[in-house]
Amino acid sequence: MKKITVFILLLLLLVGCSQSNVQQNTDLEDFIYSIVEDKNKSEISIKSLTTFDWDKAFLFSPYSTQEGIEEQLGTDFKDPSNINTRDDIYLLVFLNGGKVVQYVEIKRQGSDFSIRKKGQLTPSDDVISIERH
Repeated sequence: MKKITVFILLLLLLVGCSQSNVQQNTDLEDFIYSIVEDKNKSEISIKSLTTFDWDKAFLFSPYSTQEGIEEQLGTDFKDPSNINTRDDIYLLVFLNGGKVVQYVEIKRQGSDFSIRKKGQLTPSDDVISIERH
């Protein structure tokens, strides 16, 4: 009986750890919020705001589906923001070496956002355009 209990506890621990170390970066969210709030700004340069390693980032618009997000990322990602039911945020997901490392919820603040290069950012092409309503 003890072996079964230990096995179950180890299994639960492994499952809990396998959810990955993906973190919501609220500091970056605050920086982006302040840029969007400034009506004189029309772009956000992401690389200058990040303090972690990333090689790709993807921007997802409101109502993006879980399947669409995972297909574009090329990896599993359990969307904690539930963007598929929301119209108040965009979701910015950062990858490093093919793994999701951090994500940011960008509040719309009466704006829409877009990126130039086929739906992804890189450290050398890191600009998000702000389109105000």
